[in-house]
Amino acid sequence: MKRIKKMGMLLGATLVVGSVFITGCSEQAPKASEGKKALKRIAVIPKGTTHPFWRSVEAGALKAGEENGLEIIWKGGLVESDRAQQIQIIKQFITQKVDGIVLAPLDAKAPGIIRAVQDAKAAGIPVVIMDSALDAKPGDFITFAATSNKEAGVLGGKELARLMGGKGKVVILRYMEGSSSTENREAGCIEALKAFKDIEIIADPFAAGSGTIADAKNRAISMVAKLKEADGIFASNDPTTVGMLGALESKGLTGTVKFVGFDASRPTVQALKSKKIQALVAQNPFNMGYQAVSALGKHLKGEKVPVRIDTGAGVLTPDNLDTEESKRLLKQAE
Repeated sequence: MKRIKKMGMLLGATLVVGSVFITGCSEQAPKASEGKKALKRIAVIPKGTTHPFWRSVEAGALKAGEENGLEIIWKGGLVESDRAQQIQIIKQFITQKVDGIVLAPLDAKAPGIIRAVQDAKAAGIPVVIMDSALDAKPGDFITFAATSNKEAGVLGGKELARLMGGKGKVVILRYMEGSSSTENREAGCIEALKAFKDIEIIADPFAAGSGTIADAKNRAISMVAKLKEADGIFASNDPTTVGMLGALESKGLTGTVKFVGFDASRPTVQALKSKKIQALVAQNPFNMGYQAVSALGKHLKGEKVPVRIDTGAGVLTPDNLDTEESKRLLKQAE
């Protein structure tokens, strides 16, 4: 029987974007038409703007903005390693006196990012954190909307163990130090694998660099001897999954090892369909953007919001892609 393992609440909304909103990396939101009530302006700051994941987050944010009467200003860096630039963007929006900020922090422990969020609060600008945690004080932000990353990593680890028959050697390609979301996924995967006494983790390096697919591919190629020795591989986000896939293809290793990746983008889903990847842990980035902005909209209206919002995830395999739940998760890859 075809089935999907699911976690959290999944949103099956259609990716419809209102024409009154900004896309890309614009700094300015459109002004309200003459004679109309000015909309509240919400700055949404992703980790980056190049990966397909963030385009789905943006679509969800725009949809929530449309439903809540908010103008969305979308601005982020090109790479997911420039902490100084993210701090500057936050400060810029504080100066512009936006009505609220939604932030995906590049580093959970970066003092500059934490201080910038605290500065926003001091300026009367509420902040919602999404995607990755931030080690700020309680009350510095109003809610955290994200995948339950530790649990998602456990799902990936259990699926990899199942594919390997509960035994063999594993390589884990980590993302970057300080990225809370991926570190929690990696920890969850390792926790799940350690429950199998006949599974050994033989390498778990960080992709490092600036967080690009090329960085991940280069790191994977640099440990080709370990890849040839491995029976299973886990990669913790889209760049590491696509980078690892490229490395396996370049060395003729696809199909020789069980590969569980993370995030559903066009290249990863195509690889899943062709069985170069055996499973994907798929988040719901549209729902993440939607829930984060919706929570901020409710807060601005004086409504209470939960302190934690689970935006959902599930495991995709070649055998369950035609289920309704899988189709909802696959929306992001279209």
